[in-house]
Amino acid sequence: MNSDNFLHISTTFQQLDFIINSKITKSYPVSTAKNGLGEIKGSECTPCGWHRIRAKIGGSQPLNSVFVARRPTGEIYTTELAKKFPNRDWILTRILWLDGLEVGKNRYGNVHTASRYIYIHGSPDDLIRGEPESHGCIRMKNDDIADLFERVTAGMKIYID
Repeated sequence: MNSDNFLHISTTFQQLDFIINSKITKSYPVSTAKNGLGEIKGSECTPCGWHRIRAKIGGSQPLNSVFVARRPTGEIYTTELAKKFPNRDWILTRILWLDGLEVGKNRYGNVHTASRYIYIHGSPDDLIRGEPESHGCIRMKNDDIADLFERVTAGMKIYID
């Protein structure tokens, strides 16, 4: 991937921009952590700095498929399912698992993005309201994460600020 091609996630604007040849080609609304930016394990913060897509998960699953521990449960998210499990942090449709690239900042030790299981993932669409409300991950609407999933490759770089 060309260094002019990457994803930029703005926690200020709650937006993910797909950048090709230094130009924004597509933008999506997101929800980052309600606890703000931070890298420490257990902080429930969104890690900042340079990352890469470690793995793409769920490409063959239908929209609104429910994932637990990066595995599809066989469930499809509905409001009825949400009422049955009101405390679940819903991970839906697709997962882009992130890995930090900056040693000591978001890579290795108690700041390692991958071992914190930080993802870009689908979420109930009504939770994407332009506000930081996640537990550290970057939440997206289901149609948007499915679209982004098809556009990116494992190893693609991501900058979060």
